[in-house]
Amino acid sequence: FKKYGLLTLSMRLPGIISSETPPGGGTTDYAVEIFYEAIKHKKYTCFLREDTMLPMLYQPDCLQCHLDFAEKDPSLFKRHVYNVTGMSFTAGELVAEIKKHIPELKVEYKPDFRQEIADSWPKSIDDSLARKEWGWNPKYDLAAMTKDMIEKLSKRLK
Repeated sequence: FKKYGLLTLSMRLPGIISSETPPGGGTTDYAVEIFYEAIKHKKYTCFLREDTMLPMLYQPDCLQCHLDFAEKDPSLFKRHVYNVTGMSFTAGELVAEIKKHIPELKVEYKPDFRQEIADSWPKSIDDSLARKEWGWNPKYDLAAMTKDMIEKLSKRLK
């Protein structure tokens, strides 16, 4: 920046959960795939262990985060890279939250090769500097995200 006057900033994001994009088989995609299967079939086979915790961000928060980031006064930024997250939860915690809406959901855990990938990732991301320096604050927690995903996907899938 000092040499050319060009400000470069970036964000490190966790797994993104979206009702708009179907799951594609990635390690964090269980957290999207489970909603499709819960709504359509009332059952799901999870490819991660029940106790596997990963950081996630719901798409509406992700979009808002990018808009907020782009609109902030550059003088607020004290560094060039920021961690951003929304929540961390285990596969079991997500199942429990979905069961509040779809109590008949049956889940089986059969870890595959993605379990090793998930085990190598952080369980949470510290985004305290983004919160402190430019006011990042996600609006969705696990309960709100689950309710919204079920409402949106139920309309589309039934």
